[in-house]
Amino acid sequence: MRKIKIPTLHPNQEIVVNSTKRHRVVACGRRFGKTTLGIYDILRAAAIRRQTCWWIAPTYGMTDHVWRELKAACADTDQVAIHQDMQRLDFPGGGSITLHSAHTPDHLRGAGLDFVVLDEAAFLAPEVWPQVVRPMLLERKGRALFLSSPNGKNWFWEIYQNGVQNRRTWRSFHYTSYDNPLIDPAELDLFRHQTTERIWSTEYLAEFSDHRGQVFRGIHEAAIVPFQAGPITGIRYVAGIDWGRDNDATAIVLIDADRQQVVALDHFTGVSWALQRGRVMKFYDHWGPSLILAESNSIGSPNIEALRDEGLPIRPFVTSAASKSPLIDALALAIERRDLTLLPDETLLGELAAYTAERLPGGGWRYNAAPGQHDDLVIALALAWHAARTGGPSIDFA
Repeated sequence: MRKIKIPTLHPNQEIVVNSTKRHRVVACGRRFGKTTLGIYDILRAAAIRRQTCWWIAPTYGMTDHVWRELKAACADTDQVAIHQDMQRLDFPGGGSITLHSAHTPDHLRGAGLDFVVLDEAAFLAPEVWPQVVRPMLLERKGRALFLSSPNGKNWFWEIYQNGVQNRRTWRSFHYTSYDNPLIDPAELDLFRHQTTERIWSTEYLAEFSDHRGQVFRGIHEAAIVPFQAGPITGIRYVAGIDWGRDNDATAIVLIDADRQQVVALDHFTGVSWALQRGRVMKFYDHWGPSLILAESNSIGSPNIEALRDEGLPIRPFVTSAASKSPLIDALALAIERRDLTLLPDETLLGELAAYTAERLPGGGWRYNAAPGQHDDLVIALALAWHAARTGGPSIDFA
């Protein structure tokens, strides 16, 4: 067993693994080292204590890195049987580690376990722990290690409270990204100024929040721009367009790029593409933006081509899962820090207030309008702000 490379831990990780509680809940910020902590604990359980162990993550994709690390730890010994197709390691004496996805919870049901790691636990379905995994620990009085960053006050927050309240078999730990001594705090301080309060508090300070769906903060405080009838000579204007037809509106938002203010907007539904392009051309003739950034997905491309043929300075932006997140994050940060001020338009402010975020396992966010709501002006504003600060679609990952 000496040839198994069990990871080295930093002092805060050692506090967790040295706890004798059966149920340990670790809420931690990004880069704290939760994966290393879990790998250390599960290798020790399987290789030294000869226990039957599982590692459960929300998806199989999230087990890939863990599987590579476990295989690397056992690469210098021929005493460990590696079953690639099952993602399972068998150790001398009967210990084993098997990696599982919780995508279909019923597929997890099986024999008894001695130890389980629930990775990104806050993103597992609420029934995985009480209905599926916990019964598998009963016969052997098995142990559980819950590792995750918070995802609102969901079931993970509820079990975290067990340890906070000193329940007999529970202990909870809270660590921020600063609690990893291998990270220079100055690097985190620098990053702090480049991210929104929502992302910073959740992903790096590991704070449990009741407002996990709120994307834009301080929108009413930022809505201080007075009405402006027309362009001011010498000011650079840029615009963003999100296309729609029947259910969704086509929205145009204009930003004064020099003073970083929203100064005009328009949105309309139920008219033909030719009439929509006519309204865009009228908007352009009045305000004279130097750049128009327009969503080019599906219906956008032919409209962009037609307007370009008319001489408008319009450029396409492909909105994808990869490009949308940084686009929205940049807008949220600008509004939160008052780098961008807004018109007090009720429709715009309503869309911003109702815009939602869903935390994804392993980091990242999915952004959408709330059910029954629209986000046409939000997307147009985000495109206009991107044009104002970068001059073009540099984050188009499509």
